[in-house]
Amino acid sequence: MLYPGERLDEIGFSGLKLIQKPDEFCYGVDAVILADFAAGKKHDHIVDLGTGTGIIPLVLSHKTCAERIYGIEYQKGSWERAVRSAELNSLQDRLLFIQANVADFCQLNGWADAVTANPPYMAGSGGLTNESMAKTIARHETVGTLEDFISCACRLLRDKGDFYLVHRPSRLVDIFSLCRGYGLEPKELRFVAPRQGKAANIVLVHCVKNGGTELKILPELYVYGQGSDYSHEIQRIYERTT
Repeated sequence: MLYPGERLDEIGFSGLKLIQKPDEFCYGVDAVILADFAAGKKHDHIVDLGTGTGIIPLVLSHKTCAERIYGIEYQKGSWERAVRSAELNSLQDRLLFIQANVADFCQLNGWADAVTANPPYMAGSGGLTNESMAKTIARHETVGTLEDFISCACRLLRDKGDFYLVHRPSRLVDIFSLCRGYGLEPKELRFVAPRQGKAANIVLVHCVKNGGTELKILPELYVYGQGSDYSHEIQRIYERTT
């Protein structure tokens, strides 16, 4: 099932495998952390925006009992690899992937129990550019802005539905402003740092559509412990299931 330039990786959850193309884009630990962050509540229908090759739906299939998990992806190559990965893991009946731009995607408003998003971190053309157009689209807001992801989540979610986002702490003001503007009230915030003593470089945000105004700050999460080994909590994330 592999095409030239692709590789097959075990993702660390019950033997699940993912097709990736390193020349275009490979997932990072932020996707795994987000999937675990979103797996704490029972949801029957979950939508992952900007799903890439489908890593978040794949992890959620292991960590939740969700009936259907949908992945929305703009790039044809990534979308096609996600479809093949679902088939490879015999999950094609649970994991459904749609090729679409989140800026335009709007189907059956108000039906999703939860929406996850790991959008491009770089606003516009800011930050480093990449030789690969696929990597540029994945990392920069070239075809979908932060507002596009948040407004799409708002459209898809049912009342009191959950929105889970991973992004950079430097965008927190934008995130809070946009989320509240679209009726997604921030309820939980968790900073993620490479290791203890280092500044956080990732933030997890949980919002509830039309939720009450109360924000809970969760304990900081460290990715690494000693040396290059994952911290105990990251190791527990890989062990945790429903």
